[in-house]
Amino acid sequence: MIDSLPPLREVIAAHDLQPKKSLGQNFLLDLNLTAKIARQAGDLSGCDVLEIGPGPGGLTRGLLAEGARRVLAVEKDARCLPALEEVAAAYPDRLQVINADALDLDVLAHLTPPVRVVANLPYNVGTELLVRWLTPKEWPPYWDSLTLMFQKEVAQRIVAQPGGKAYGRLAILSQWRCDARIVMQLPPEAFTPPPKVHSAVVHLQRLETPRYEADAAVLSRVVAAAFNQRRKMLRSSLKGISKDIEAHLVAAGIKPTERAEQVPIEGFCALAREVAK
Repeated sequence: MIDSLPPLREVIAAHDLQPKKSLGQNFLLDLNLTAKIARQAGDLSGCDVLEIGPGPGGLTRGLLAEGARRVLAVEKDARCLPALEEVAAAYPDRLQVINADALDLDVLAHLTPPVRVVANLPYNVGTELLVRWLTPKEWPPYWDSLTLMFQKEVAQRIVAQPGGKAYGRLAILSQWRCDARIVMQLPPEAFTPPPKVHSAVVHLQRLETPRYEADAAVLSRVVAAAFNQRRKMLRSSLKGISKDIEAHLVAAGIKPTERAEQVPIEGFCALAREVAK
């Protein structure tokens, strides 16, 4: 055991916390695993940690046991609050729990830098949260790193290279501003209920400046359009972006007849600069 609190199965039973499919909940019960995930974020002793979707508090306990200065846990499901209050009592003044939807909450009001984000993200909001973290108006962002659990397929899309089916919007937005790598893989049976897919933990370390100059909003729009019709040539899939898209592609060093998955990140950034002119 990593602390004096009961095993998670007992916590879930005591508070009748059956995971809800509607909230994308799959609880990770092995506290040795949750501590291992926490360690993937590095030394937490001088950091505030943002955790989204803590559920009954397994990863929360791992983060606190691994020395996080303070954890802000944002939980939408009010059923989980009593269990999280027990964790807060065991780690005085180090855990703040907010009952809110992470998509609507201004977390900056509750965090003191340096900040690291560590979460077993609910499946139904994980991708949207990641894109928001990667595309703020100002860079560098408020966080130093993201250590996030996704379905394995999503994790592979984050670290994908050009030329393959996994390469797309998530790879470009992630690797444009971060170093991204898969640091752990977990089988379905590690969770309750077991999902139908394997999971993986991705660590994204922010870069102080993006690899290539581009406006985040324009790049996001260009990449979304390009990969929405990834089988088409770029001059066709991007024609709604600009009436001069073929000229923009040539100016960016991209063949208009190429498909999106063939274009590296620097090509899309160059295209975003052309479109923004």
